[in-house]
Amino acid sequence: MKNRYSIFSLARNALSHHEKWDRAWRSPEPQPAYDVIIIGAGGHGLATAYYLAKEHGITNVAVVEKGWLGGGNTARNTTIVRSNYLYDESAHLFEKSLKLWEGLSQELNYNVMFSQRGVYNLGHTLQEMRDIHRRVNANRLNGIDSEVVDARQIKQEVPIINTSPDARYPILGASLQRRAGTARHDGVAWGYARAADARGVDIIENCEVTNILRDGGRVTGVETTRGTIKAKKVGIVVAGHSGVLADMAGFRLPVESHPLQALVSEPVKPVLDTVIMSNAVHGYISQSDKGELVIGAGIDSYNGYGQRGSFNIIEETIAAIKEMFPMFSRMRMLRHWGGIVDTTPDATPIIGKTPVDNLFINCGWGTGGFKATPGSGWVFAHTLATGEPHPINAPFSLDRYTTGYLVDEHGAAGVAH
Repeated sequence: MKNRYSIFSLARNALSHHEKWDRAWRSPEPQPAYDVIIIGAGGHGLATAYYLAKEHGITNVAVVEKGWLGGGNTARNTTIVRSNYLYDESAHLFEKSLKLWEGLSQELNYNVMFSQRGVYNLGHTLQEMRDIHRRVNANRLNGIDSEVVDARQIKQEVPIINTSPDARYPILGASLQRRAGTARHDGVAWGYARAADARGVDIIENCEVTNILRDGGRVTGVETTRGTIKAKKVGIVVAGHSGVLADMAGFRLPVESHPLQALVSEPVKPVLDTVIMSNAVHGYISQSDKGELVIGAGIDSYNGYGQRGSFNIIEETIAAIKEMFPMFSRMRMLRHWGGIVDTTPDATPIIGKTPVDNLFINCGWGTGGFKATPGSGWVFAHTLATGEPHPINAPFSLDRYTTGYLVDEHGAAGVAH
């Protein structure tokens, strides 16, 4: 890789006042044709391009993006990474991703700031605790680290949390995955972009796809605001706009797009060194390296493509956080944003073929897409390269909605974050 980052390159460039660093990635003009076009330069799309080049030797690849690299949902989430899902199919996919996360900074030669600070999923009722025990046992059977902790242990490790039995939603215990944590969202996009570019992939920003070209039942390329680009294969990785692109290709997807809101507080000194999630009060929180409290909750109930949300969701979210952490009641909100999430009926993704030959799609991640970024790119690259799904993503085909073989994590966990 050109201009490898290291302590030595840092010292060498310090002599020139850091004015001679190479560009992290090129800004090429689109070529007339490619072997593969990937629509969407978010984390999943860039990871797909990187693994196509690294694992399958396919470098004649273009990633086209209507805006700027990493400017969609990759930059609009709460950065949580975990793999403690209930069903085998989900567990295998997210565990593959977590294992890639654990070596990602070294592989990409880029610090994605992956912090394995642990994730607690709280239980507030006896039924929630039964569900937690069930999920922990299922995780262990799949070789995934997970444990059950009681309220005393939670209080010992997170002293500022409210574990009073008089709380409106008293904490009875939690599941804990210690290998889980957080990562720097934009760092992930930048790292994959730089690594893919170094292997010859063209990343073309400000290049909106306006039509998907077909010859009979086979894809032949895309029409963009920067001209026609031909391709042997096309992959759609556009999150909340997946239905729009599918419509261009002449088929419908079982997805809905919703705004998902999050916010951060003013920065404070380190006070929370883990991730806390609660389904009952529906809020989750961690603290960033800059000291901001990163807070999120559920989706807005209406369909839409707006990158903002309703005030009632903010109110409910803050009420949930105050229930768990009364000491945060006087914190001030610094900024707030919304992402456009694509949700499926069973709250699990669609990764595979479409009714159009050589057109593939990766969508339906809902609110849990960021944590899957490396694994999603890895399996989707295999699917694009070979034309067939990898065993890990085979259960997530589009035709499961006709066969009825759903992977209903939403029904299992009550929340898909």
